[in-house]
Amino acid sequence: MTSVAVGHAQDLVHDDHDAKPKGWRRWLFATNHKDIGLMYLIFAFISLMEGGTLALLIRIELFEPGVQFFQPDLFNQFTTMHGLIMIFGAIMPALVGFANYMIPLQIGASDMAFARMNNFSFWLLPVGGILLTASFFVPGGATAAGWTMYAPLSLQMGPGMDMAIFAIHILGASSIMGAINIIVTVLNMRAPGMTLMKMPLFCWTWLITAYLLIAVMPVLAAAVTMLLTDRHFGTGFFNAAAGGDPVLYQHVFWFFGHPEVYIMILPAFGIVSAVIPTFSRKKLFGYASMVYATSAIAILSFIVWAHHMFATGMPVTGQLYFMYATMLISIPTGVKVFNWVATMWRGSLSFETPMLFSIGFIFVFTIGGFTGLILAVAPIDIAVHDTYYVVAHFHYVLVAGSLFALFSGTYYWLPKWTGYMYDEKLGRIHFWSTIVSFNLTFFPMHFLGLAGMPRRYVDYATQFTDFHQIATIGAFWFGLSQLLFLYIVIKAFRGEGQKATAQVWEGAEGLEWTLPSPLPYHTFETPPEIK
Repeated sequence: MTSVAVGHAQDLVHDDHDAKPKGWRRWLFATNHKDIGLMYLIFAFISLMEGGTLALLIRIELFEPGVQFFQPDLFNQFTTMHGLIMIFGAIMPALVGFANYMIPLQIGASDMAFARMNNFSFWLLPVGGILLTASFFVPGGATAAGWTMYAPLSLQMGPGMDMAIFAIHILGASSIMGAINIIVTVLNMRAPGMTLMKMPLFCWTWLITAYLLIAVMPVLAAAVTMLLTDRHFGTGFFNAAAGGDPVLYQHVFWFFGHPEVYIMILPAFGIVSAVIPTFSRKKLFGYASMVYATSAIAILSFIVWAHHMFATGMPVTGQLYFMYATMLISIPTGVKVFNWVATMWRGSLSFETPMLFSIGFIFVFTIGGFTGLILAVAPIDIAVHDTYYVVAHFHYVLVAGSLFALFSGTYYWLPKWTGYMYDEKLGRIHFWSTIVSFNLTFFPMHFLGLAGMPRRYVDYATQFTDFHQIATIGAFWFGLSQLLFLYIVIKAFRGEGQKATAQVWEGAEGLEWTLPSPLPYHTFETPPEIK
């Protein structure tokens, strides 16, 4: 009798524990890492659509020489806001969404360390995003000083600039809180037996990225705060007439800005390092060297900032230092590429959509890496500085880098999230459509840049027309391809497709694959033992 009563009481307790909040409360007051991760990913996709729309408006204008649709000032607002929204609204929140969703599952933790702070750090995003977008509708429009917001131009903008400054403060605070959460979770909440060197590489890349975020987000905050006080409180940090130095802004900004590009690519490396071993059916080649390479990239990222500033007239010794330091970063990056290729070497490969996007990532990211090495050479950089060559370079790294890895990771873990397999045929169509259109869009920009086409220009000389038209056609194709991605994901979430098993992929290893698909609301209430 007693034992039955106790059992019944345990059932009640267990049922009560399984109850998840219903309706809007589940999302507004979310403290569950999976729900918050999902909200991050949804927010990121909305931002991607918004930033992508701005990109297409830019490309429409550049289809032919002459000013067709948008006045130069509005065009500059589009280029600036496209950059800010893609970086702070799309790529970073998407990667944090993956971190939130996957890190507790991969280390066997029940949730993130600070669940309520996790909620707060998410809800800051829509506030910052709305503030940024709303700046289009104030007198003078949004900021048009480029995403780098260089002084003295940014000192002369209207109130849209102030809105951008506040939005960056809010989004930056969100990033810092997310980073603190990730560090504490990874260092303190791993399952018994999971040492740091047994963690999946995705957790490693995010741990290192989180340290980068904490180091550099306050630097960005300082830079934009000095802009704000220059604009409204009579300080003269960047105002040459008041004894300030506009180049000082560039130094402070890029001390944030260069580690920032690694913040956007390191977690992508982590995703690719999860996908490639799975579909090669082999362990990742050189796990330890991957961890050390990631750390090396992070450390070196702090000492190369002025390679963005070769055209500012720095002394030759400074140019030489930044040139060699930049080239040094290519070594750990090359180690990673080598290790991925070595993982695939003589593996039992299969080419499902996640693998296609990861291989696509390696191919296009490597091109982006090589153009980066070319830009590291100071005399070449001075020649192609602020041309479309630079635009091509960083889009190869960020679109083909971060975005392809995000697609790869989405397809890889989607069956685990939804409990249903995505449509493999449509996934492959999405991949081929995306990679062909991406190259069609951005490869011609290398030639435009080498021929001297400056970036952020609304008008151009006739000889650049052909390449601009190819790029515009590619951009529309690329943008429309992403609607297919949205359809595939919604289809899986609606439960159309075959049910997924717990171990979705044959070669998949890691704690997340020991859990049922779809994932229960609460996971790892008792931590698993790692043998």
